[in-house]
Amino acid sequence: MSESLKKVDVFQAIADPTRRDVLKLLANEGRSIAEISSHYDMSRTAIVKHLNVLTKAGLVFGQKIGREKVYHLKPEPLTEVKQWIDYYEQFWNNKLSKLKFLVENEDLDK
Repeated sequence: MSESLKKVDVFQAIADPTRRDVLKLLANEGRSIAEISSHYDMSRTAIVKHLNVLTKAGLVFGQKIGREKVYHLKPEPLTEVKQWIDYYEQFWNNKLSKLKFLVENEDLDK
């Protein structure tokens, strides 16, 4: 598989704060590259590179409308991230339950 066609891991794609922010921008509506670029202090070329990574991860898709390309969010791949977080949430909840128990019982000892 050529480097330009290689799929990007969803976790890799969302590791960058700019890309996470672009996903937020696209959450409610599609936006052109110019619209997306206007939110950042970086070149249009840099934004296109971020969009390419998000596209390769399957998180966004571009749609040609006239002379512009409008990008839209495709959130389904984020299910993988949610499942990963959900798995580890059980450990956080367990620790919080233990902390709550200790704090409540500490007050009884006084």
